[in-house]
Amino acid sequence: MGGPRERYRAQVRDEVKQHAWTQIAEAGVSALSLNAIAKQMGVSGPALYRYFASRDELIAALIRDAYRSLADTVRSAYDGGADVIGLARMIRAWALADPQRYLLIYGTPVPGYHPPDDTTAISDELMTVLIEATGGSDRAVSFWTRLHGVLSLELAGHFAGMEIDTAGLVDSEIGELISSDRS
Repeated sequence: MGGPRERYRAQVRDEVKQHAWTQIAEAGVSALSLNAIAKQMGVSGPALYRYFASRDELIAALIRDAYRSLADTVRSAYDGGADVIGLARMIRAWALADPQRYLLIYGTPVPGYHPPDDTTAISDELMTVLIEATGGSDRAVSFWTRLHGVLSLELAGHFAGMEIDTAGLVDSEIGELISSDRS
């Protein structure tokens, strides 16, 4: 991975991203501040801008990492033999393990932020696996909307106090989709 300078740069970028995730978890992405991160790290704001030129560049890096993690998780599960319900369970587990990561890529858009094209390419990798798994783009979109509808409601706390078995609801929604395809 290059020389000492490149390794140090990668370490600092990773540390910045970890602080960013903490900020997002505590106050939401709209409160993300490079200057606050610099203060937490004991460096000046301008010093941090050598690693991320702007807040949007940091957000883009976080989004890329989140999409890459999800795309790799889904690809690995599919290549390992997971069926459509298994993929839905895997995506739900991924989202529940780090809700802020899920909400950054599928929640409320960040005001004024426009993602670079390469983030779309990573999300397309994910959809390619779902198209393969479901047997077509229409089914993949149906899978995606049903799953993310349930996940978004679950992560936003809308099922609280309703005694809903969310895992069972996901299985039911995806199972219904599969059975309707067979009819």
